Amino acid sequence: MTLLNKICSLYNGLLKNHLVLVQSVQTGILCGTGDIIAQTVAEKKSLRDINLHRTGVFVALGSGFIGPTITIWYKFLSRTLGDKGKYIALKKVAADQLLFVPPFQICLVSAINTLQGRDFEFTKDQLRLKYTDILIAGYKLWPAVQIVNFYFVPLGYQVLVVQCVALFWNSYLSWKTQLGIETQ
Repeated sequence: MTLLNKICSLYNGLLKNHLVLVQSVQTGILCGTGDIIAQTVAEKKSLRDINLHRTGVFVALGSGFIGPTITIWYKFLSRTLGDKGKYIALKKVAADQLLFVPPFQICLVSAINTLQGRDFEFTKDQLRLKYTDILIAGYKLWPAVQIVNFYFVPLGYQVLVVQCVALFWNSYLSWKTQLGIETQ
């Protein structure tokens, strides 16, 4: 058995026995990586100037909120709408983008600001200024990703697929939520 086969076998076993935990850990890692990309590429910071608190916020959000929430949501969609077929995939995308994403983005932007020590009024202002842009940007990316994800990818791997794409989305989200904010 090759090393890659062993890694895949271990990963599949962990997914089978600890789905939410595995999805949460990998989401946290990818969220933190997305923030580092935002800081080094979009904001042109050197590695030694990275705001580690901010990166920690993204790791914590990925592990403690995004990963578990998305995993449970995808399981709910599968149980409620089914797993196979193009119409089921389209129903899942519609439910995901219309019912889940709008409130999820509000919670996410609020949590980012709260964990960075910002008060309620500041968070409300940030939502007023940035929520629509974030939602529209997401609608340009995620429906196409989710059609492929829900149609072709087995449930256990759907969060991983989304989080691989979200590596870039998280970079955008990190940059957008920090845009125009003085570093503390």
